[in-house]
Amino acid sequence: MALDIGEAARLVEEWKRRGLKVVFTNGVFDLLHVGHLRYLRAARSFGDRLIVGVNSDESTRAIKGPLRPIVPELERAELVAGLEPVDLVVLFDEPTASSLITLLKPDVYVKGEDWKGRELPEAAAVQAYGGAIEFAPFTEGRSSTDIVETIVKRFCGAEDDR
Repeated sequence: MALDIGEAARLVEEWKRRGLKVVFTNGVFDLLHVGHLRYLRAARSFGDRLIVGVNSDESTRAIKGPLRPIVPELERAELVAGLEPVDLVVLFDEPTASSLITLLKPDVYVKGEDWKGRELPEAAAVQAYGGAIEFAPFTEGRSSTDIVETIVKRFCGAEDDR
C-alpha cells in the first residue's frame, strides 16, 4: 500500500503501539529486478513491518541524472508495494530519506551492504532518535544500470530481426 507521509506516520505509530518492530529502507527502484526483491526480503527480516521510501521522479533525476527514471514514480511505488516483503510505500522528494526517517522514526534503518564503510547520508537522522542501522546483502551484477546497459548493447543499432 502506498500512503502519503502523514498517513504513514499514523500507521507507524499504530504498529509501534502494538509492539511491532518497524524497518525502513529507501531507493529509486527503477526497472525493478531480482536484486531489489532479494534486498527487500533481507530488509524485512530485521523486523515485523517494512516501509519503503521510493524516490520521486524529481529526486531520482537529482541523484541519477536527467535521463532517469525510466519508470514513473507512481508506477515504481505500485510495483514495490506489490512485493510480498513490503507493508508500506511512501514517495519522497528529497535526495536522501533523512526527513522521512526523522518523521517516521523506524526501529531499524536498512541500507545495502555496498554502503558498509561509507558515510550514510541518513545516519545522523537515525542516530538522533536512537534507531539501529543494519546492512542487507547486495546482489552483485543486478542493477537497473546493468539492465539499461544490456538493452543498449543488444538493441541500439542492431538490425531488427522481427
